[in-house]
Formats: sequence, C-alpha cells, structure tokens
Amino acid sequence: MSEPLRYAYSFRFADGSEKQFEVALDAETLSLEAPTRDSYPEWTALGYKQCPNCPLSPETHPRCPIAEQVVDLVEFFRDSISHEEAEVVVESQTRTYTKLTSLQKGISSLLGIYMVTTGCPVMNKLRPMVETHLPFMSPTESTYRMIAMYLLAQLVLSRHGEKPDWELSGFVEFLSEVRATNTGFWERLRSLGMKDASLNALNSLNSMGEITRDSLEENDLGRWERIFLAHFAKK
Repeated sequence: MSEPLRYAYSFRFADGSEKQFEVALDAETLSLEAPTRDSYPEWTALGYKQCPNCPLSPETHPRCPIAEQVVDLVEFFRDSISHEEAEVVVESQTRTYTKLTSLQKGISSLLGIYMVTTGCPVMNKLRPMVETHLPFMSPTESTYRMIAMYLLAQLVLSRHGEKPDWELSGFVEFLSEVRATNTGFWERLRSLGMKDASLNALNSLNSMGEITRDSLEENDLGRWERIFLAHFAKK
C-alpha cells in the first residue's frame, strides 16, 4: 500500500505562536484520510444551510462532507481577520513553500485542499488538481491548471470510448456549479457570526473559479494561444 500524500501547513504568528494543520490523502484516490470526531457542531449537519445545488440527502449523509472536516480550521480562525499576517510554511514530500502573507490567502490555500478531497459530489471533479497542489496560486496559475486538468480528463474519457468536451462547454457549466457550492458553503460559515478571515478565504477560492469561467466565456485566452501556436503550430 502506498504512503499517503501529505501536506503540512504551519501558520507562524507575530507573537511567536504557531498552529499546524496536517492533511493526509489516500495516494490512489486522493481522498482525505481523517479520524472521526466524538461529536460535531450543529453547523456541520447537511441540512444546515445546505447548498442549493447539493445532490446529497440528510437521510444518507447526515453531515456536509466538507463541513465535518474543516471544524478545527474554522474554529481556530473564528476570531481572525483577513489582513492579519503570518508566515505560512507548506511542506510536502517533495518541496517546501514559505510565504509571509495574509491569513486570508494562507487559509484559502489550505481550504482549497479540503474542498475537493472530502467527498462533496460537486467539488470532487477538481480533486485531480490536489496531486500537484500549488499553494498561494495566482489567478493566472489557477486558470492554467484548471483548464489543463479538464483537458486531460477529456483525453482520458476519449480513450475510454466517451465523447470528449474539447470546446470546454461542459467545464463552463461545471464552474457555475462550483460557484453555487462555494456560495452555499460561505453562507453556512457566515451564519456562525465569525470574523472574516475564513469567509474571505472562501471568497478568494470562488474568485479563482470565476476568473477561469469568465476567461472561457469571453474567449480571453489570446496570450496562451499565441504562446502555444508559436511552438506547436505546423509551419
């Protein structure tokens, strides 16, 4: 059995304190490996501010898959504000990233792993990206990685006899579903009366998808077209 894929996020604060979150993912499925809790807060129930596009039923899934795994993260940063700075160190098996940044950006990077690995039926389709998790992504990096992932998915589907979506029309529709899920989960967290660090972290994630969707809808990929045509077009 392969060793889990691990990411350790350390938040080092100006007062000298530090908080670490370790994420372990199954090496084959990239699903989150996490122990169960003895109890869960009320806001983790699936029916509590359930996302409008959620296909799950409280009868079969009593808790929101994402909510039940981010309890520690949400509770720790409940009283934190977005612009507070921390040194965020991200360690994986192959490299270490370090950045002095706002809590909003640090939490957003970590929250992005949870959103796609806990079993949410909508967010699951973004799970392949976590194999090459890139902390502190810029909008350009996010757009490139999301489109590349989707196109690789179409290649796999075509090799298995399914019709590929090379025009990315299905991807635009999917990103609208992602937006609805992110918005729904934001409403869940907002109802807790917390300060804005985690809320704006989720907003940052949502904006990445929005930028990608807008780029596709407006066919705003001219720079990438020029770069790829310069090297791959047949002369």
